[in-house]
Amino acid sequence: MDLRQLRYFTQIVESGSLSKASRQLFIAQPALSQQLSKLESEVGKSLLNRSSKGVAPTDNGLALYHHARFMLRQLDQALSIARQDTKAVHGMVSVGLAATTVSAIGLPLVRGIRERYPSILLNVVEGMSGHLGQMMRMGQLDLAVLFNSDVAPDVTVESLLEEELFVMLPRHSTLVAPRRTTITIAEAAALPLILPTSAHGLRRRIAAEFEQRSLVARIVAEIDSLSLLMNCVYNGMGATIKPMSAIFLEHERGKKWRALSVSDAHMSRRNYLYSLPPERLSTAAAVVAAELKQTAHRLIEAGDWSGVERVGLSPV
Repeated sequence: MDLRQLRYFTQIVESGSLSKASRQLFIAQPALSQQLSKLESEVGKSLLNRSSKGVAPTDNGLALYHHARFMLRQLDQALSIARQDTKAVHGMVSVGLAATTVSAIGLPLVRGIRERYPSILLNVVEGMSGHLGQMMRMGQLDLAVLFNSDVAPDVTVESLLEEELFVMLPRHSTLVAPRRTTITIAEAAALPLILPTSAHGLRRRIAAEFEQRSLVARIVAEIDSLSLLMNCVYNGMGATIKPMSAIFLEHERGKKWRALSVSDAHMSRRNYLYSLPPERLSTAAAVVAAELKQTAHRLIEAGDWSGVERVGLSPV
């Protein structure tokens, strides 16, 4: 399968007939039919229903069409960006990031944009994932990193990375024996926990793990401010469950933390990159999206963003 075949196939679907597509593509219809046959042979499925009125995609063909259109638009956008002088790319781009994401990627992202694309005005909005999702639905953000794949319709969604969730305690805490590096999920539920409110995606993710095992968490406080929550934990009021990025800024402030892995449950959250659909995404926003992905992957590969696994970028 090559990009030419995908371009031919998407044009056939959009034209509704091979003859119209051949005219649009300036290619002879027999040659177009041959390329379509090769594509169907490689896929192993029929992609089009043919009739006297023209052609229409099969279910498999429709699935391929949506993914192919996404891939081709991304490629065209990437080539357009690559051909431009970076100083010529300009405009304002609004990016929504949760507090933990800002801690991990905020500074290197802003620095990278300032160094490589000085004419882009980057507007970083920090907030709860629920609020950022609402802003994305209302078209108030160009890009956002969120934790569910169905937050907003009619946008592009890509898997970005997977964060492990840890039980967080200050180094001086006696809630868990000092030499322990892991904890069971039942032990975690029994700790006095300080967590975000139920409006927060992370809280719902944690609650689902507890409910799956019929565990009742011992919640002593609900706080949606990351800095206040971590201060309360550090001052001995309880423990919390967060990705590793929650303590990045804490370490910079001289605070010492322990991050305990949950030994008998896979507690993690997927990060998704949301962006406006390609036809509405500005060149500047596409540049920032590419820079965000590259920055995240660079931090992971260098070991500067621990507890995180890179996942294949694909449309959801």
